[in-house]
Amino acid sequence: MTKKWIRLKYTKTYNILKNGISMENPIAIAVLGICSALAVTNKVENALAMGLGVTFVIMASSLMISMMRNFIPSKVRMITYMVVISSFVIIVQLFLEAYFPTIAESLGAYVGLIITNCIVMGRQEAFASKNPVKYSIVDGFASGMGYTIILLLTASIREVLAFGTFLNMQVVPDTWTNWVVMAMAPGGFFILGMFIWGLRQWTKNFEEAI
Repeated sequence: MTKKWIRLKYTKTYNILKNGISMENPIAIAVLGICSALAVTNKVENALAMGLGVTFVIMASSLMISMMRNFIPSKVRMITYMVVISSFVIIVQLFLEAYFPTIAESLGAYVGLIITNCIVMGRQEAFASKNPVKYSIVDGFASGMGYTIILLLTASIREVLAFGTFLNMQVVPDTWTNWVVMAMAPGGFFILGMFIWGLRQWTKNFEEAI
């Protein structure tokens, strides 16, 4: 019985991780957080900062909401989520301004807009408010990493093509001609669309024709 319980426990944890990172990836499958993804993926450092910031906010918020799930009145649950999420977003914003001011300036208002990010709010409503703390933290990590991975892959291509750099280090010859379009939203949309198509092909996740 004990071995069976342990096996089921690890199976559930694995499934939560798999869903958040691939099968239910918040960007590629759920198509959430697209605006912030297009805005911050022109540089890898910006994408990394935003991805880790969102991951921290989801995990911390999921922890708090899961702990309070039996005490939050249904009528005020959304405003409760907002208050909890905004508290952790402020921590992220202050941390970036204190230790990484250049990145904080580059990200601008998009750090504050994590409060309204559908990925963060969605995980509180769909998972954290209905599941124990241990699984809610794993779900928050998986969703955050799914978001971060897509951001980093997109930014890795955009930065090289747009600026000839990777993490601000020159990686192409001096004769390289920068692709200006890749520094703008249309270029990001094209790269992001390719990743969305690729992941959906891999997971066989398609909408049914109406």
